[in-house]
Amino acid sequence: MIIDRRFSFRNQADNAFTMIELLVVIGIVGVLIAILLPAVQAAREAARQVNCKNHLHQIAIALHSYHDVHRSLPTGCFEWRYFRAPPTLRQFAWSAFLLPFIEQQPLHERIDFGLPFDAPKNADAAATRVGTYECPTAPQRQLIRAQTDYAGIFGELLVDNEQDDGVFLYEKPIRFVDILDGLTNTLIIGEDVGGPDSEWINGRNVFAQAFGVNDTEAPPFDNEIRSLHGGGAMVLFADGRTVFLSESIDRTLLGRLITRAKREPVDTTNL
Repeated sequence: MIIDRRFSFRNQADNAFTMIELLVVIGIVGVLIAILLPAVQAAREAARQVNCKNHLHQIAIALHSYHDVHRSLPTGCFEWRYFRAPPTLRQFAWSAFLLPFIEQQPLHERIDFGLPFDAPKNADAAATRVGTYECPTAPQRQLIRAQTDYAGIFGELLVDNEQDDGVFLYEKPIRFVDILDGLTNTLIIGEDVGGPDSEWINGRNVFAQAFGVNDTEAPPFDNEIRSLHGGGAMVLFADGRTVFLSESIDRTLLGRLITRAKREPVDTTNL
């Protein structure tokens, strides 16, 4: 039997892609990827926001459990190191005292609270990452001690100059009964992604809010409510509510939400 090879080769050539057709297909695939990629990225960020909110919810439960046991919230900073203070001051953060209530009892036991937070004996424990204290959207930074992306609110400078009018203070634990503005109207913790003192063991993990949310005017050396979520940041109210706070929130309202006992009128219905 004689096979017509010319006919066979011609059929194969007719069934193959031409260069123009291949380029068209590649172009279509590229357009589809360009269309779908933002949607995929948005879905991933939405999932990260949910995870971030869940972390704050866990912290809220832990704070209420701590209050049930100790009849107060943890102090914002224990033995604050003021300017030129002796390095023997221990300067432990509220988040270090909260460890047993976020299922980190073994880590809590590794810390020698009789020594400063940055004592060599505490170095290994201080470098241990705690997932509950990290926002999934925030990048990992090269710090000496493990980072936290959530900070206690010491007070505000948006309504007046009395900056220690928040909940997480130096040397002074606050009780729920001290929050005269009401637990539903008082912010106690906010995201502080990229802050200069964002270490969960370090008592500098508290701040007085002086700018708006995600405010580009805030200096990088200042701790503020800020995140890498587009349009706002996650915050925690004293009653345990977690809210995505818009960066367009009025600054005066933000300041009033931070103060614990000034009885200012606030409206949280649209937050």
